[in-house]
Amino acid sequence: MKSLRKFTHINATTIDEAVSALGQGKARVCAGGTDLLGTMRFEILPDDMYPEVVVNLKTITPSLDYIKEEGGMLKVGALTRLEDIAIDSTIKSKYAALAEAAHKTASPHIREMGTIGGNICQLVRCWYFRKPDNRFDCLRKNPAGLCNAQIGDNRYHSIFGGINGCFAVNPSDTVPALVALNAKVVTSKRTVAIEEFMTSDGTKTTILDDDEIVTEIRVPEPAAGTKSAFIKFALRSSIDFPIVNCAAAINGGAARICLNAVYNNPYRATAAEEAIAGKSIDEANAEAAGEAAVKDATAIPGGNNKYKVQIAKTLVKRAILACK
Repeated sequence: MKSLRKFTHINATTIDEAVSALGQGKARVCAGGTDLLGTMRFEILPDDMYPEVVVNLKTITPSLDYIKEEGGMLKVGALTRLEDIAIDSTIKSKYAALAEAAHKTASPHIREMGTIGGNICQLVRCWYFRKPDNRFDCLRKNPAGLCNAQIGDNRYHSIFGGINGCFAVNPSDTVPALVALNAKVVTSKRTVAIEEFMTSDGTKTTILDDDEIVTEIRVPEPAAGTKSAFIKFALRSSIDFPIVNCAAAINGGAARICLNAVYNNPYRATAAEEAIAGKSIDEANAEAAGEAAVKDATAIPGGNNKYKVQIAKTLVKRAILACK
């Protein structure tokens, strides 16, 4: 029987203390724990990537769990639970795409544990990457490895090509809503637009340095008349990660539309934005925008993810119509 790995657990009381602990190397933060605990339990990472220190952020004072409007923007603490975001009356009325995205994430139990910070920072869900005991020589963990999805089961992988040979997709539900709403991420070091915050670099899905944590999400108050929506397609809609999801925010002649689970990073559908800009929201125009969104999409050669192109097109159309 495999013995459990030992690690040091630190209850950080301040942001500086958390950052200091992370700076000592081979450390990871724990917020809700819904991603980290599975990563550690199934030992999906190589030995040299396994955390020796786990830093608990829930003990930080003042708490990073809050929702408030201040200075013309919505401010959400990084440790705010997804369920609290989903049911918040202000978010539901003014930032609808974010409320719906949080509501569509995982199961009720997971939403009561998982945090907004964790949801935007989670690792990819590719089954070759996630195979217990680091079974596959995945190139996200080993630059000399390979993307098994290119020749294996790739039904849930990228339809817009790959980055550095990897075709794993970003799994977050809240990120496309935050992109559509033009959000920024505040960390212990900087403030950066959510689009610039996301990356595909080794195991990482964000630009966070090893000694950096997310502290807050900021969303500018939408202009009068703005409507936003989030649409998700999953096999088991109540608990699954997305096969494709889409968020849109539209105000008159301006639109921001983001697809996710279709590419390594969230995919800003600028062609769809241009197609719908300044036009009335109706079936024909939404259909045309959906077509534009996937004009550069292509299945993995010899693969079986082609069906995702049609789903992405349809979700863009439906997200736009939901903003009518």
